[in-house]
Amino acid sequence: MARTIGLAAKRRDNNLMILIALGANQTSPAGPPAETFRAALARLAEAGVETLALSRLFTSPAWPDPADPPYTNAVAQVRTALSASALLAELHRVEAALGRERRAVNAPRPLDLDLIDYDGQVGSGPDGPILPHPRAHERAFVLAPLLDVAPDWRHPMTGETARDLLKMAQALGNRAFPAQINLP
Repeated sequence: MARTIGLAAKRRDNNLMILIALGANQTSPAGPPAETFRAALARLAEAGVETLALSRLFTSPAWPDPADPPYTNAVAQVRTALSASALLAELHRVEAALGRERRAVNAPRPLDLDLIDYDGQVGSGPDGPILPHPRAHERAFVLAPLLDVAPDWRHPMTGETARDLLKMAQALGNRAFPAQINLP
């Protein structure tokens, strides 16, 4: 079940549905992944990004090298006045502040923040983010926690539910498991 922070995770007419995925498989200057997530959300709050709801923590095997440490994952529903482009820039700033270095694709990392959905916007341009996230629909480690905070979410391009997408991802062998740790 989602941990509600401030307001209920249910969408209200005056709230945009903005979803951010959090992932990590290394410690950061803030500590292990759960502490890193807490620090990331605090830094985002300082930039005007309010966390409305946060999922349970999930674990998933590292990919493409399962010998790397497993990932801890979560999804947050947030509210902000920032545009999608400005929010993505802020996510990258917070990643860097907490030790993320973009050296290689799919490399282990202390923090990964992905903009999954920005109120159903669809688009990709030279100056804006690709929305919705281009691979979220294939990733159980995104979809399982997403169901905690937005059980009625539908993919903006296909209309498929998160539950149906998760079943398809699991059928392909993608798994995510509830972690034994949760943010208080």
